[in-house]
Amino acid sequence: MELRLNINKTIEQNAEVYFEKAKKYKKKIPGILKTIELYKDKLSKAQSAYDTEQSKPKIEKIKKEWFEKFRWFISSDGFLVIGGRDATTNEIIVKKYMNKNEIVFHTELPGSPFVVIKNPDNQNIPEQTIKESAEFCASFSKSWKSGRTTAEVYHITPEQVSKEAPAGMAALAKGSFMINGKRNYVSPALNLAICNIGRIMAGPVSAVKIQCEDKDLKYVEIIQGEDKLSDVGKKVQRIIGGELDDIIRNLPSECAIKKDKR
Repeated sequence: MELRLNINKTIEQNAEVYFEKAKKYKKKIPGILKTIELYKDKLSKAQSAYDTEQSKPKIEKIKKEWFEKFRWFISSDGFLVIGGRDATTNEIIVKKYMNKNEIVFHTELPGSPFVVIKNPDNQNIPEQTIKESAEFCASFSKSWKSGRTTAEVYHITPEQVSKEAPAGMAALAKGSFMINGKRNYVSPALNLAICNIGRIMAGPVSAVKIQCEDKDLKYVEIIQGEDKLSDVGKKVQRIIGGELDDIIRNLPSECAIKKDKR
């Protein structure tokens, strides 16, 4: 230990200086110890938060796919299902993306997306996927905004959809089509959930739940409501992550959060 002495002072006077310094620093010890404990607590909380963040499943952001310009989800059976967002995208889906061996959905009442189960491998489409697609169609129709819990939905084959109006009838408006032949009616319950699987996906709870449980991810159930869309989007974002704009684009126009789940 090195001590500096003032040669103009006696040994006693130098000792007195160091004695006074010692008393001064001794008074500071309780405050210093308190500060140390405070920062130890903050460090512990920061470490805990870091460990929690590190333990979360890593969601890799994926390159945008063609179907993301529409409404879409992956069914419990692994089928891609797409739906229109408006008259223009309804028109695009029917004219460009609807193919043979697929199933098309619409509500009996106006104000619904055209929904198509994509089937590029010509498989038998399971009943669960048909059920979820009908729920998806109903949930993004005007029935959601009106507060209904169910909606009348029909499904048909692509060959039954036509843009040609009957003779003597005015041309069909954008997003409108003629349906020919028998319609298969169902009355699905309206239900939606939203998740982040690298891209934001909104669909029936059963389908979203399957996607999330496989990857140990969170999802949020969405119910009918009148909360501000941006507020709902921010709450969802805090739970599942992802871009806020993408989340809002995948929500119905009027909604609220039910609860979050894993």
